[in-house]
Amino acid sequence: MALWDRIRESAQTMQTQLNSKKNDLKSGAFRDASMAMCALVAAADGSVDPSERQRVAQLIASNEVLQNFPADDLQRRFNDYVNKLTTDFEFGKVSVMQEVAKAKKKPAEARAVIQIGIVIGGADGDFDKTEQAMVREACFTLELPPAEFDL
Repeated sequence: MALWDRIRESAQTMQTQLNSKKNDLKSGAFRDASMAMCALVAAADGSVDPSERQRVAQLIASNEVLQNFPADDLQRRFNDYVNKLTTDFEFGKVSVMQEVAKAKKKPAEARAVIQIGIVIGGADGDFDKTEQAMVREACFTLELPPAEFDL
C-alpha cells in the first residue's frame, strides 16, 4: 500500500474513532487542546501558509466532534495559538503545548487531541516528519505512548 493511502486510511480511522466519542468531547479543555494541536501541526515547519489555515478552517466547519463548539470561537483560538507560534516559535511552543496538556486529565480527550493532530497532519496527503514529530511530542505531553498512534 502506498504511503499516501496509509496516511489517508489512518486519518479516516482516526476520524471514525473521534465521531464515536463526540458526546464525550465537550469540555473547554478539549476545545483548547484540539485547537492548540491544530496550530502546532500547522506551524510544525516554522511557518503557517494559507493552505494550512484553510485546512484547519475546513476541519472546524466539517468535523462532527468540533461542531460541539462555535466555529468562530475555534477559529479565533486557532489563530491566537498560531500567532504565538509565528511570533517566537520556541517560546510560543511552550505556551501552546501547555494548552495541549489541559486534556491530560481525561484519557479519551487526550487521545482525541492526538487523533485531531493526525487528521489535520494528513489532510494534505503528506503527514511529514516535522508534523509527525510535533504530534509525537504532544503524545509525551499527554503521557500517551506514540506507538499507540503509529508514530
